[in-house]
Amino acid sequence: MTHDHPQPDPVRPPTPSRSETPALTRSPFESDTFTSATFVTVGRGPYLALGVVWLLTRAGMLLLLARDDLGIGGVGREVALYQHWYGKFADGTFPPGDVTWQYPPGAGLVIMSPGVLPWLSYFQAFVTLTLLADAVVTVALARADSARLTHGAWIWVGGLPLLLHLPLARYDVQTTALAVLALLALGARSTAAHQLGGALAGIGAMVKVWPALALIGTPRGRTSREAWTAAAVTALALLATLALFFSDSLGFLRQQSGRGIQIESLGGTALAVARASGAWPGGVEFRYGAFEYAGPYVSTLGHVALLLTVIAFCWLLLWRLAAHRWTPATPFDATLAAVLLFTVTSRVISPQYMIWLLGLAAVCLTSRHTVMRPVALLLLPAAALSSLAYPVLYDEVVAGTPTGLTVMVLRNGLLLAASLLAARRLWTSTTGGPPAA
Repeated sequence: MTHDHPQPDPVRPPTPSRSETPALTRSPFESDTFTSATFVTVGRGPYLALGVVWLLTRAGMLLLLARDDLGIGGVGREVALYQHWYGKFADGTFPPGDVTWQYPPGAGLVIMSPGVLPWLSYFQAFVTLTLLADAVVTVALARADSARLTHGAWIWVGGLPLLLHLPLARYDVQTTALAVLALLALGARSTAAHQLGGALAGIGAMVKVWPALALIGTPRGRTSREAWTAAAVTALALLATLALFFSDSLGFLRQQSGRGIQIESLGGTALAVARASGAWPGGVEFRYGAFEYAGPYVSTLGHVALLLTVIAFCWLLLWRLAAHRWTPATPFDATLAAVLLFTVTSRVISPQYMIWLLGLAAVCLTSRHTVMRPVALLLLPAAALSSLAYPVLYDEVVAGTPTGLTVMVLRNGLLLAASLLAARRLWTSTTGGPPAA
């Protein structure tokens, strides 16, 4: 296209006004801010594209769940366990003496939620509500992305199907929705938004503990006081209410204390490598609803994992004391880094944990200030490898074959790299240089 007037100075290109629709970014390979979603433009068109991709991918996930014969199959059996617990709640009690019940009392609300759709079977209602939570997360991320080139919503919409149909048969999508909405609310400026974010984080903590970490990066001062107070009040009120109407609400603590080293964890991978090399004589047993390693040094390794979790917690406290540079993305970045650190030091890294990480990475990418873009990229192949580990090649993972071992080493290696990179980037971006004005 030709012009009758002189071209702008190539050294100083004109800056587009706020009212202009942003164009495609320059070559993404020139910067570490590259993500696969960089190729998608901003405007009304991408909303339609996002909706179409969501519908197509979720339809594919539903088809896989309906067949449920991929790999070892039986992914949907977890929902049958939820239905069993639903019957216990109908009797006014949390599952008594059930070693598979290892969740905070707020999880009971999610397990009971399919009762609001009595015209559907429990399985159908659970999947419907999971898809609804998924859609809410997508819409919230898209709204947060509306004027930026970051496209966090695409990480969620495109990343979740990498886990195949597993997200539809676990209540982790609902839990992640609470954390995502909490973080986005905390990013607003009003007191009401901070209190809402804190309340959602408090509810999330009562559902699956980790959403409490949404508060780890709140700016010091009024925001933290408002959010943390709302979270504490909400969590205590919910706990008291559930304890009033249901017995044995804290029974999950007994089951958690007996957990061993699950085969998908980093410690499990270390034992698998030692077992394959002949340096460790232990084996695999099915306990607490999962496959765990049993044999010499397992207990010691479990204690080491707990120690590493404590060290990670202490590092996060040190970071919060040392941090003096806050950007709009710092609360998001801190939450992702914290959850990654607690994930890799856990004795259990179930594949559904990737749902949490994808959701938090998506929130980070709603802000152009985030330093977690490379971390988000590492999580995408880690999610794909997680679906290979379960359900596609789970028999080989349990048996410790070279193929199964390779998948777990790669997946856990990516998670370890992501956690260390996230911690380093969080520290350097918030503690380096003079304090922000």
